[in-house]
Amino acid sequence: MSKQIAKDLLSIRAVFLRPDDPFTWASGIKSPIYCDNRLVLSDHRVRTDVETGLMNVIKENYPEAEVLMGTSTAGIAHAAIVAQMMELPMGYVRGGNKDHGRQNRIEGRLDAGQKVVVVEDLISTGGSVIEVVDALREAGADVLGIVSIFTYGMQKSVDRLAAANVKNVSLTNLDTLIEAAVEEKYIQPGDADRIRKFRDDPSDESWIGGNN
Repeated sequence: MSKQIAKDLLSIRAVFLRPDDPFTWASGIKSPIYCDNRLVLSDHRVRTDVETGLMNVIKENYPEAEVLMGTSTAGIAHAAIVAQMMELPMGYVRGGNKDHGRQNRIEGRLDAGQKVVVVEDLISTGGSVIEVVDALREAGADVLGIVSIFTYGMQKSVDRLAAANVKNVSLTNLDTLIEAAVEEKYIQPGDADRIRKFRDDPSDESWIGGNN
């Protein structure tokens, strides 16, 4: 499944690999890869693969799940679709409290003690999804873990998830994506090493320009 999802993301150009013309993330980090999983929603075939994959991962890893909670905003649609497939309730967690009405941060019904799985589109450094987990725990939820479409596998995210005592299971990851990209000739084998070098240490920009 991991290889198929990777090929799906490449086929719809949800993932761009540009080691010679890097992207700049909001954090200022230079990156050879940009992932926009919102494009999954626009392709019926890939959407079916992804939502079926998320459902199967939840059933296998979190069989006690009672509620799915999407991250705002990219995880909301996936949480809704998978919850419909699994006949489970869903909601979502805002990035911050709403500034009007009841000033909710958590939207949808959530009772204290309910077993929750968080649905995220991708994991980079892990900061935003852990904030969601913390908000749900503060509301009394029993967070079983996270499911996501893609993870970069950065050490920072691994350490943060471990510190927060929360498990993440992704449909695919950077290593699988790179392997698929070489097979499909999106990138050259030498580019694969440069992208892995970025993943292992984003602060080291020596991969830019082919300096290995």
